[in-house]
Amino acid sequence: MLSLTRRIVVSRPSWPRALSTSVTDMEKAIISKLTERFSPTELAVQDVSGGCGAFFAIKVASEKFRGLPTVKQHMLVTEVLKKEIGGIHGLQVRRLQCAATTTNRF
Repeated sequence: MLSLTRRIVVSRPSWPRALSTSVTDMEKAIISKLTERFSPTELAVQDVSGGCGAFFAIKVASEKFRGLPTVKQHMLVTEVLKKEIGGIHGLQVRRLQCAATTTNRF
């Protein structure tokens, strides 16, 4: 069970689609790996390819990013997802500052 200070979101497109709206295996893998490695305070994963699993948008906030340049943070995320990245067309990573240091929210 997640604590109240931690939020993990799997976003679904806002338009209706014929495919299942359940969490895909790829989304589960991404969430699992990022959660294990970074213990994020906030994490959102969304298949933005229309459901085919070719492009994912990720928003992540973690204390482990504190003090690191944006490029280094992105490198850390892509290193963790190296296996998954090989099978998809694109990945958008947005890192957020932890809630303790900012008011930025999803």
